Amino acid sequence: MNLKIAELIFIIPLLLVVISCSNKNESIKKFTGADHEIKLMILDPGHFHAGLVQKVQYDQVSPLVYIYAPEGQDVKDHLARVDGFNNRAVNPTNWKSKIYTGFDYLEKMISEKPGNVMITSGKNDKKIIYIKAAIDAGINVFADKPMCIDKEGFELLIKTFEAAKKNNVLLYDIMTERSEITSIMQKELIEVPEVFGTIIQGSLENPAVVKSSVHHFFKYVAGKPLKRPAWFFDSAQQGDGLVDVTTHLVDLIQWELFPEQILNYKTDVEDIVPKHWPTKLTLEQFSNVTKLEKFPEFLQSKIIDNVLPVYSNGEINYSLKGIHAKIVVEWKYQAPKGGGDTHYSIIKGTKSNIIIKQGKEQNYKPELYVEAAKDEDKEELNKQLNISVTNLQNKYPGIEVERENEYWHIIIPDKYRVGHEAHFGQVMERYLGYLVDGKLPKWEVPNMITKYYTTTEALEMR
Repeated sequence: MNLKIAELIFIIPLLLVVISCSNKNESIKKFTGADHEIKLMILDPGHFHAGLVQKVQYDQVSPLVYIYAPEGQDVKDHLARVDGFNNRAVNPTNWKSKIYTGFDYLEKMISEKPGNVMITSGKNDKKIIYIKAAIDAGINVFADKPMCIDKEGFELLIKTFEAAKKNNVLLYDIMTERSEITSIMQKELIEVPEVFGTIIQGSLENPAVVKSSVHHFFKYVAGKPLKRPAWFFDSAQQGDGLVDVTTHLVDLIQWELFPEQILNYKTDVEDIVPKHWPTKLTLEQFSNVTKLEKFPEFLQSKIIDNVLPVYSNGEINYSLKGIHAKIVVEWKYQAPKGGGDTHYSIIKGTKSNIIIKQGKEQNYKPELYVEAAKDEDKEELNKQLNISVTNLQNKYPGIEVERENEYWHIIIPDKYRVGHEAHFGQVMERYLGYLVDGKLPKWEVPNMITKYYTTTEALEMR
């Protein structure tokens, strides 16, 4: 049994007492969308994504945020990021923090419960424990991915969604990539049969869908070099490459190919073939990212010839409702000059392939292309694509299409390219709307379960 899940055996009895007291004679509050009615509690903010949720202010959210965390550098780094947002010259935020640090930070949050929405973004091995405790206490949860990183965590996640339904609270994970404009436009075009046709079934050797992304340990966030905690490089705490960033790519496949359809993980996910491999970091590289002079004790057993192998890379081949897909996530130390994290995606149809590229030729900016399928009439495709883009201009004013050799390039105005960091605020706005509605779309919960089944089952099979 996973050590962190096993900890529940000892944590749950105390939490049950705390939760019982905190829930006594208390009904679940309904949200109206009024200013400041959402009161955030941020639990153990070890990952910079917790800070990015606070990069903008929301009318519905109180500026006073309650932070519960163990003492240490993680919470200090989080507060420094928020201070940076408050003190910036353009559109400064006005967050205020009330902080509790102590070994009993989780129990303290549950017993005091000063807020009605918990955000968690930190050590992934503990995340499902945090989420389950909050949901059992009648607290809504807005969780960074991944919500679980192994099979035991997945089983607990299912129980957590059951508890959320019983307690009438909403558990939602932060799927920022649905807000990326090239993914949105890719989804729009595969829904136009005159352009895309129908999706091919594909095979293990020739998948119908390929999504891959490349990430970097050394990067800039909010204009400053990102300092990562040492635990980020331990797959036991952060999660293997098969269960972390892969979450986004599995989500995109489900969201684009089967929009608003309820998926069943027991019957719709098949043919899983996984593999993973390490990125090797020298002590100098590790130090540049963590600001630590040596590898910490918990990583010492993994060191080989003064090099740390980080199992951050993963590939999953699988089929979803009979459509073969492949996802690949790779981590490198640092991006090339002028570059950053990149995304590639191709969805193959009977009339055309819809492709996202983000390489050197695109100046490391994601761009969308259409490629004619083999033997397809290119002039007819050109005609239908221009008609479709004209129609889409009603929804996305300013988009255009132009021919570039064997491709058609979908020109997307910069006003839609808000960037990855801004996507956290966009997902938050959607979640705030769901809180007012009092429910998530019917397909979201079963599809979140399907997503985490796919990643954790791949890890189990590696």
